[in-house]
Amino acid sequence: MLTKQEVEHIAKLARLELSQSEVKKIQKELSSILDYIDQLKKAAISGVQPTSHSIFIENVMREDKLIARKLESKRKLIEKFPAAKEGYLKTKSIL
Repeated sequence: MLTKQEVEHIAKLARLELSQSEVKKIQKELSSILDYIDQLKKAAISGVQPTSHSIFIENVMREDKLIARKLESKRKLIEKFPAAKEGYLKTKSIL
């Protein structure tokens, strides 16, 4: 179990101001966390493959394809856009 002085030192390092009741509460909570970590250290993990996720996830990829648009729909878009120049849509500069 962590001592009161250790908890106060940790609180000082974290720049936390704790009341005496908070010190007692955190002393119990941190001690239980450290006890749990000790239990995990004792777990038998030999022969277990390391994973980064509990289930196998595979990235689904698709081939990029050029989708040909009708010239008519492009022309309609350019007509409805507020500003266009040489067939391109003109917007405000963002940089």
